Amino acid sequence: MKIGIVSNLYPPYVRGGAEHVVVRTVEALTSKRHDVFVFTTKPDDGKDELEVGLNATERIYRFFPKNFYYVLDDYKHSWLIRLGWHIRDALCPLRKRVFGKVVDREQPDIVMTHNLKGIGLRIPRVIQGRGIPHVHVVHDLQLIYPSGLLFAGKEKGKWYENVGYWVYRHVCRFLFGKPDLVIFPSTFLKNEYLKYGFFGKSEIVVMPNPAPEFDMTLKGERREGRFRLLFVGQLEVHKGIHLLLDAFQQADMDARLIIAGEGREREAVDAAASAHQRITYLGYIGMDQLIQCLEHADALVVPSLCYENSPTVIYEALQAGVPVIAANIGGVGELVQDGVNGYLFTPNDIEALKEAMVRIGEQKEEFARQQERTRATVKDYALEVYAEELVTRLSTVIRKQKSE
Repeated sequence: MKIGIVSNLYPPYVRGGAEHVVVRTVEALTSKRHDVFVFTTKPDDGKDELEVGLNATERIYRFFPKNFYYVLDDYKHSWLIRLGWHIRDALCPLRKRVFGKVVDREQPDIVMTHNLKGIGLRIPRVIQGRGIPHVHVVHDLQLIYPSGLLFAGKEKGKWYENVGYWVYRHVCRFLFGKPDLVIFPSTFLKNEYLKYGFFGKSEIVVMPNPAPEFDMTLKGERREGRFRLLFVGQLEVHKGIHLLLDAFQQADMDARLIIAGEGREREAVDAAASAHQRITYLGYIGMDQLIQCLEHADALVVPSLCYENSPTVIYEALQAGVPVIAANIGGVGELVQDGVNGYLFTPNDIEALKEAMVRIGEQKEEFARQQERTRATVKDYALEVYAEELVTRLSTVIRKQKSE
């Protein structure tokens, strides 16, 4: 099969776990000898509007979508500028024209779309208008809320926000048309989109994200020293970084906290690390460094304040045999089994978070001996298993459309 992959971000430009899922998908498809090309964005570098590159396996089309700012720079701008950005992102014909040229050149058998905010919401119409089978993979709530964020306890927005959201959802539903297949990584996310009337005429399936294939040996015995907690992710308020810092400093336990990531709250993390010897800040880390961190960590912490889909970092930790302490919000509870591969706590509850950290700290030796059990909880999400099912479903979509 010749398969097109569309994603608003692709390495080296990344924001979170969605991009890692896209990379793993590309690697899995190319390993099975499918012809894959990627259509993605790039910042304004003063060069051509569209440039073509070649990785070891896939062709990459990088496009600068003219707008008020690049998708990774949204936090730098006011709500009014962001509003204008969203309108232009949805309606600008340039993205449709450039992507259409790529599709006409490649003539794919099928196209998979991932996050489209920042690359153009009109792309599904281009795919469907040319009669190409279309599969969309949902990663977050971006088509329901422009920011993609819904905070726990703030499900009932103000009336004027709800009116704006209604208009936004109506536009998104129209622009997305009717994908042949929609893949949700969690039941939670599927239910949220169905609740708001999305994808009513599409085939829908829940396929948990693929876990990474780490080239690492399980620790066996726990490394000596203090209990080691690890946070990896965006340093943003909605990721619960302040909640974690406060809980860690208040918890009665002999432990170290290692933090990795980038974001708007970096200064606060830097300050905490400077003031407390037990807190270490690593900055942004790549996959090799992540593996090293997981080899030393006793537990991963995911203290999100907003509804999560299926956080990639949880798959990564469990695949490494590392238990997870996570806020029980969104699709997280579909991955973390309380008392088996970690502990869940009530979102935005500092006492519950402290209790979970202390509890798993007291059981650190036991969890270290049960790494295989922890790893087994994600065995059904192995990349090879995911790839086999994905190829089967893509082939079925193509056959079905040809027969109609």
